[in-house]
Amino acid sequence: MRGMRALRRLANPIVGRRARRRVSAAALRALAAKRGRYDELCAVASAEVLAPAAARELSELGEILACQEAWEGCVAELDSLAELEDELRGGDAVGDAELRDEARRERELLTPKVATLAHDLTAKLLPRDAVDDAPACLVEVKAAAGGDEASLFAGDLLAMYERFAGRRRHGWDLLSVTKSDCGGVSHAYAEVKGPGAYGALRFESGVHRVQRVPRNDVRIHTSTASVVVFPAGAEDRGATVDFDPAELRIDTFRASGAGGQHATTRDERSQHRNKAKALKVLASRVVGAQAAAAAAARSASRAKLAGSGDRAERIRTYNAPHDRVTDHRSGFTANSVDRVLRGDLLDDVVASLEAADRDARMVEFEESSA
Repeated sequence: MRGMRALRRLANPIVGRRARRRVSAAALRALAAKRGRYDELCAVASAEVLAPAAARELSELGEILACQEAWEGCVAELDSLAELEDELRGGDAVGDAELRDEARRERELLTPKVATLAHDLTAKLLPRDAVDDAPACLVEVKAAAGGDEASLFAGDLLAMYERFAGRRRHGWDLLSVTKSDCGGVSHAYAEVKGPGAYGALRFESGVHRVQRVPRNDVRIHTSTASVVVFPAGAEDRGATVDFDPAELRIDTFRASGAGGQHATTRDERSQHRNKAKALKVLASRVVGAQAAAAAAARSASRAKLAGSGDRAERIRTYNAPHDRVTDHRSGFTANSVDRVLRGDLLDDVVASLEAADRDARMVEFEESSA
């Protein structure tokens, strides 16, 4: 009879204090707030058509609350199984022992599922920086130590980001590029546009190191290039940057040589376009630097992951002799330098950094309930 009563409880699980302890107080507070917001939006939706942004919010809240319900159900079942084992532990009947063993097996299978659901639920509750969702970003690539080989490597990185943007169907606009004498890239700026553009590249800031044998040589050389990624599209986020003309120095250069009047006109048009691009780059750098500073103030661990852009901060090594690429922040290793530089495996590298970032933010979120 005791076993039957316990089994009937499994059909109608109730979440109690033991269940609530499996997520942090911060998560519970966030869930309560989201439940209130969900009910509010549902009430509005019953009377009128929701605006697209509100409809998306309602859908996202529904997913979070569905995850909560799944977690609560599994935790309640886990608690009931534990209680059933306790009740049957002193029983001598063969049926009691079999039922106890079955409850134990089910509990052992359910325990990792509860942990996974709790992790997923907490991850859905993590606050996001608005800048992470910026619809565009500015990518700066600059050759650093290593002479010609560094500029060639910088060119490889620039091409890698262009292919990566193409794979994600993001727009790519090369704003400026300074070529080296050997055909590499000394300095370049490009703008990437599309949903999640900045989020996909925000961890690329820092020093990238390559170890490989240059052309016309037999020794392994180590060269570096620096990458800085700034959130762009400031106007889309309501951010504006005003420059005092007195604080700007704009140098204008004209092409020399024959060409006549039309060549001069074409040059003037180019100067206007270049000035507009330069101001756009400057504005993005200012807004991006402000956003990076704010993010660093909020979270030292996330700033470490995202990279400060400091030229001395090595974040990734491309080791050609061993054909591997290692990210020194997440510890992830991809076993093909060429496929990473082609953009094929950069998704995997980015995914490892996003996972590390999510884990760091979860630790901060959990500690906020202390």
